[in-house]
Amino acid sequence: MIEHVTTPATAGAVPLARVRAALERELPRAVELRRRLHAAPDLSGLEGPTRDLVLAELPGGEVDAAGGTGALVRIGGPGPAVGVRAELDALAVTERTGVPWASARAGRMHACGHDVHLAALVALCRAVHATEGSAPLVAVLQPREETYPSGARDIAESTLLRDHRITSIVGAHVQPTLARGHVAATPGAVNAAADEFRVVVRGRGGHAAYPHLTDDPVVALAHVVVALQRVVSRDVDPTSSAVLGVSTLLAGNAPNVVPDEACAGGTVRTMREATRDQVHRRLVEVAELVARAHGCTAQVEITRGEPVLDNDPALAVRASALLPELGLSVSLPMISYGADDFSYLAAALPGLMMFVGVDGGPGARLHGSDFLPSDDAVRDVAFAMLAGYAAAAGTEEPVTRP
Repeated sequence: MIEHVTTPATAGAVPLARVRAALERELPRAVELRRRLHAAPDLSGLEGPTRDLVLAELPGGEVDAAGGTGALVRIGGPGPAVGVRAELDALAVTERTGVPWASARAGRMHACGHDVHLAALVALCRAVHATEGSAPLVAVLQPREETYPSGARDIAESTLLRDHRITSIVGAHVQPTLARGHVAATPGAVNAAADEFRVVVRGRGGHAAYPHLTDDPVVALAHVVVALQRVVSRDVDPTSSAVLGVSTLLAGNAPNVVPDEACAGGTVRTMREATRDQVHRRLVEVAELVARAHGCTAQVEITRGEPVLDNDPALAVRASALLPELGLSVSLPMISYGADDFSYLAAALPGLMMFVGVDGGPGARLHGSDFLPSDDAVRDVAFAMLAGYAAAAGTEEPVTRP
């Protein structure tokens, strides 16, 4: 079936063959930029130097500050535009890759592929700028993807998307669980809503040799942690899965003292808003009631994080049709209970987050100290971004839908 992949949303279609050729020419420079970015990572909220390095590589265009240490850069003329996002921040991880261009900053590392995303976006922007007639593109250089407060949320709640007349937003993220060269552009929910919680159980402390004179919050909290495991298995509809995980415990500082309080913290991940509200409600109820059964009280604090990341179905279908034209394979659908604050942008506009398969090294895992996608990842992410950009803007050439 031949389909003309187009949309009236932007000021012009994408001359796909010419942009593709221009992008190929930009790749060696992009690989060199990736290595410079990797060697000089900046933590969330401190990304000014990374932003400035990227801005120096972008072609001239309208630049607006965004989210404190981020920026939006317009490539092309006036009219409706497509936004393409890449993240600026690194992680507080000590790198153990051993490459000559490893992080030169102790305790900081691009362990989530943001260096690859940035270099790929720069290459795409330069290719679009060099190709006459391409639809306007806005590079969204986003700060604070790895921490709260979310940089994407700041951008989504500002007037910047409207000011630049951005009609769709595209992102791509490296994914070592997919084969290299395979890209998942999955319609619908692809990343979970992510919330954090803290449970503080308060009792009556005392000497550990006289437990009958105390109300032990450690024992009460232990029962709370165990009881919370049934929330997902027994309260949530099996067709609407969720994750409720306790990851931190803190209580006491002496072996012969029952403390006055004990604390636990963790995460809630859900794919539906109704499930999210249900798990929050049961988390509070279970903690309070179990603590009371042990003569203690519980206080639960829940911090709502990113919403569900929902891919626009039409964008996902059009991008999937374009990927083979750009030398990439369409992966099976991929849904992850990971979270990405791109979801704030995709809630404000039709959005598409693609997962790009990479070879990250033996036993590669995102956020690992040895995670290092090969330089080929720059090409694959850049062409995935091109597919998303062209899917949103439309192309001048008919495309064969796979």
